[in-house]
Amino acid sequence: ASKTLAMGSFKDADPTLGFLTPTRPTRVKNKTPAPVQITAEQILREARERQEAEIRPPKQKITDPTELADYRLRKRKEFEDLIRRVRWNVNVWIKYAQWEESQKDFKRARSVWERALEVDYRNHTLWLKYAEVEMKNKFINHARNVWDRAVTLLPRVDQLWYKYIHMEEIIGNVAGARQIYERWMNWMPDQQGWLSFIKFELRYNEVERARAIFERFVQCHPKVGAWIRYAKFEMKNGEVVRARNVYERSVEILADDEEAEQLFVAFAEFEERCKETDRARSIYKFALDHIPKGRAEDLYKKFVGFEKQYGDRQGIEDAIVGKRRFQYEDEVKKNPLNYDSWFDYIRLEESAGNKDRIREVYERAIANVPPAPEKRINYALYEELDAGDMERTRDVYRECLKLIPHRKFSFAKIWLLAAQFEIRQLNLKGARKILGTAIGQAPKDKIFKKYIEIELNLGNFDRCRKLYEKYLEWSPENCYAWTKYAELEKSLCETERTRALFELAIAQPALDMPELLWKAYIDFELSEGEFERTRELYERLLDRTKHLKVWISYAKFEASAIVEDGVDSDAAEDQAQDYPREQKEQCVQRARRVFEKALNYYRTSAPELKEERGMLLDEWLNMEASFGEVGDVSLVQSKLPKKLKKRRSIITEDGPAGYEEYIDYMFPEEAQTSNLKILEAAYMWKKRFLLMTKRTRFFFFFFFF
Repeated sequence: ASKTLAMGSFKDADPTLGFLTPTRPTRVKNKTPAPVQITAEQILREARERQEAEIRPPKQKITDPTELADYRLRKRKEFEDLIRRVRWNVNVWIKYAQWEESQKDFKRARSVWERALEVDYRNHTLWLKYAEVEMKNKFINHARNVWDRAVTLLPRVDQLWYKYIHMEEIIGNVAGARQIYERWMNWMPDQQGWLSFIKFELRYNEVERARAIFERFVQCHPKVGAWIRYAKFEMKNGEVVRARNVYERSVEILADDEEAEQLFVAFAEFEERCKETDRARSIYKFALDHIPKGRAEDLYKKFVGFEKQYGDRQGIEDAIVGKRRFQYEDEVKKNPLNYDSWFDYIRLEESAGNKDRIREVYERAIANVPPAPEKRINYALYEELDAGDMERTRDVYRECLKLIPHRKFSFAKIWLLAAQFEIRQLNLKGARKILGTAIGQAPKDKIFKKYIEIELNLGNFDRCRKLYEKYLEWSPENCYAWTKYAELEKSLCETERTRALFELAIAQPALDMPELLWKAYIDFELSEGEFERTRELYERLLDRTKHLKVWISYAKFEASAIVEDGVDSDAAEDQAQDYPREQKEQCVQRARRVFEKALNYYRTSAPELKEERGMLLDEWLNMEASFGEVGDVSLVQSKLPKKLKKRRSIITEDGPAGYEEYIDYMFPEEAQTSNLKILEAAYMWKKRFLLMTKRTRFFFFFFFF
């Protein structure tokens, strides 16, 4: 049974606990506080009382040499046994040797140290402890021998050299310490070793020796920090010329070093302390030209501060330009296609006026693909206007045009600027060649317009005609080109050619702005005094569109078509009072016929266009009022509609969205129609009422009888 119980408890155990059984949570039946509370002080006191007393070995007092010899023998045996077990434990050797030292048995102590060094001579701690024991007991020659052996075997452990030199210096052996330093320097230690040697010589006022050590130091460690320390040493001793010479030599050697910024800053600050502001400024500028922009941030700050303190306005501006140049370099380095940064950088260099630097920035900017034409445009304009190098300008334009894939996209501005440059150079043939190539490779409206303008200013009308023909062949739907071509022929008094061009234009199946073309054609016929042709044009236009503006323009034309002997219509309006009444009445009648025709169209064919119909009547009313005695306002007033405010529901995708007010027009004929419908409905109601009355009487009569 016990076995079964054990198996059952094993099965019920938590598998994550292994063979440990889970503990049950503690359940407290009575949770009220105990009457006597246990404090931490009480717990500590009880623990202290129950603690067993410490077992201390009995103190032994040695009273005679025999006991002392036994004690020493026992201790040596313990140490020897321990060494045999843990031979490589340095601490055991050190304790053994120090114990022998405490017994004043220095020969045995040295023997222990030597045995320890045979085990591990590379452990510099053993050498340090060994030498300290010899020094503490004033065995100077023994200590010197230990140090000499230590630095010979471990020349790269600086602490051994420092301790050795310190001992010689303490006992006053300066020459010996200097000799040890010389031995150490042959191993080319780090900078701290050289600096300690220099400080040693300076402690004894050996300035020339220190200078010679500095020379060897900068040869061994040609770093910026070493040269700066050397220069500061010379400056501290008042040797300004020597210090400047040190800085100049360091610049020649370390101009391309990663830490060159620190060197140039120190050099410039040195010259600044010497009141040589021009030299300091030259150093700053030289450094800014040679150090990469990414490593010259602190240099720019120092330069700006220097110029603010010692420079004039121009110097301060140059310093600020340099700082901004650093910022732009950082921006274009992060994103070479950031054209805004390139443009700002170029403008900055142009304001500075350094041609070589400007060209360098331009070349770097245009080397980035995809090319931004504005950079090359600015480059070309700079070469032409500022640098005055026409051949380089021509090369810039040529390279830009060669780089652009004109079959996919092109820039009309580049072509036009290149052509205008050739015109400014009086190279008309070159300009025509450029524009002709542009039309052949990448025709654009702007190129055609500018080319035609150039030829027109030169008076080459035949070339203009050819260009317009090319223009219309490339873009036959362009109403602007048709209109300008016709205006050219009109300016040359070629009336028939102008009319033929307009006829060709309005016959095109597709036009981008036909209303402008028709207006230009009508204005042309009006300017020629061809009223019949103008009427014919209006009729042809009305066959294509019944727009309200066409009707109004037609009516206004008829109202003003009273000019004789080729006087234009505007002059006719000013001189309208001088014409006979009969001619005015004819114009009025023709205008009324146009309005009647338009009104009839809106009444029958487009009854839904009530607003346009109302606007037409308003224009008719204004025109009748402008006719004066000849006009008849009452003729139009009887046709004017009434404006009614109505509401209609707003329907959106989500359903009804409320109501809105709008103006509706009620024309007189619609009002009469509605009145007739009311009378008809009343008559039908009366007829039905009479019929029902007769049937009722018949029913009562039949029921009564």
